Amino acid sequence: MTDSVSEKTKEKLHKLMDNLKQERDELRVKAHLAKAEIHDEWQHLERKWEHFSEKSTQVGRETKEVSKEVWTAIKLLGDEIKDGYQRIRKTL
Repeated sequence: MTDSVSEKTKEKLHKLMDNLKQERDELRVKAHLAKAEIHDEWQHLERKWEHFSEKSTQVGRETKEVSKEVWTAIKLLGDEIKDGYQRIRKTL
């Protein structure tokens, strides 16, 4: 009977190891893809940041009164950048 239990235990252990290996391999691929996705998102946000920074500086120099439309556009861009940063933070 000991041999039977031992064989069952070995079989369960082998199955557990196979399942863990499969999950590990899948997570490795997902982590790699997430890394690439985060990098792409970061690059996209960096372009938006540059645009936002330039426009904000330009508006600050040109006029003391900013039109409602310009302010709305700058605010919207800032919110998009903020949302992107939050997506990256959640992924990390």
